Amino acid sequence: MAPSRGTLGRAALLASLYVAQGLPFGLFTQALPVMLRQAGTSLEGIGLSNLLALPWALKFLWAPAVDRIPGARARVITPLNLAAAALLVALAFVTPGAVVPLMGVVFGCNLFAASQDIATDALAVELLPDEERGLGNGVQVAGYRLGMVLGGGVLLKLFDAAGWQETFLVAAAAVVVASLPVLVGPSPPRLPPERPEAGRDALRWDRWFSGSEGLRWFLLLFTFKFGESFGGSMVRPMFVDQGLTLGDIGGILGLWGSGAGMAGALLGGLLLNRLGERTALLGFGVLQALTLLTYAALAVAGPAWAVPAVVIEHLFSGMATAALFTVMMRACRPGHAGADYTVQASVVVLAQGIAGVASGWSAANLGYVGHFLLGVALCAAAVPVVASLPRHRGRFGLGGAG
Repeated sequence: MAPSRGTLGRAALLASLYVAQGLPFGLFTQALPVMLRQAGTSLEGIGLSNLLALPWALKFLWAPAVDRIPGARARVITPLNLAAAALLVALAFVTPGAVVPLMGVVFGCNLFAASQDIATDALAVELLPDEERGLGNGVQVAGYRLGMVLGGGVLLKLFDAAGWQETFLVAAAAVVVASLPVLVGPSPPRLPPERPEAGRDALRWDRWFSGSEGLRWFLLLFTFKFGESFGGSMVRPMFVDQGLTLGDIGGILGLWGSGAGMAGALLGGLLLNRLGERTALLGFGVLQALTLLTYAALAVAGPAWAVPAVVIEHLFSGMATAALFTVMMRACRPGHAGADYTVQASVVVLAQGIAGVASGWSAANLGYVGHFLLGVALCAAAVPVVASLPRHRGRFGLGGAG
């Protein structure tokens, strides 16, 4: 059955908001490691640059405050998007070699985007009916990946051709344009909280993840994307060391990779209801682990097969991400969608940040082949965690096929 107009409208709104997040993040995550490596930065230093994404891991600290802001979610989302665009404009007029301003703007953009994400995730939980959440999360991840295509592929090529200033001015304009639909899009009624004080539970992980089932849920969130982030953080530096140019890397990762990630997210969202949450997480998790083997092969054979390897890895990664985000939505309590989704997302981002920081040490000491094989093992560690979760009951269970 074809999607209704309402479904398409909700999908378009969410896609635009996640494009606005993904565009600057794609520019920084795709371009910054390459720029640093070309400037002679060590692998350990590139790994440490992942600390600039710290606001994404700590946003649970201010999520309850964002959740309590009354009125439409656009009151939070629009000003934060405009602030991020203003930082990108400011960066356009900074000397390209000025590392401290560059790092400051990256951190600031991450801070604004992470705060916007709290309100956007809450809007998604409130906006999507249960039967649309699989598809909705696929659209969200695809929108974010589209932003990364623009930021990490198109803008990276523009950077190679036109230079610093034009790239960041175009990035700022694109963020503004992607922010416009929220001003005219649907605004669902805000649900009353079960307990007004319960939003502060987001600041107490020991309370939020209490009990054996809560602990297993925490382990699911921490381990499911850890190994993939650990392995994937060193793909760009490896391509630089193998002699690929900035434009080559932008095309392979920013266009082919992010495009495959978009397709994977949509496919994962569509398959989730048919397969069920448990089967989807198990199957997509195994595929996610196996794809890191392709990077180990590239480390030995060279980058000739880089495009199919990147496409396969991003396709399965997108499927796994959409599945994980969907089960995170169901664990949110009525009236606390922003805080509850954020605390779960913060665990995922914290794990990815730790993995990224550790990846530089791993690649420098184990070599690229050993590093990617270790990433496979870390991915596989999430599979028994998924299998240990109870079947669908309460907040921390996994459902069957719809």
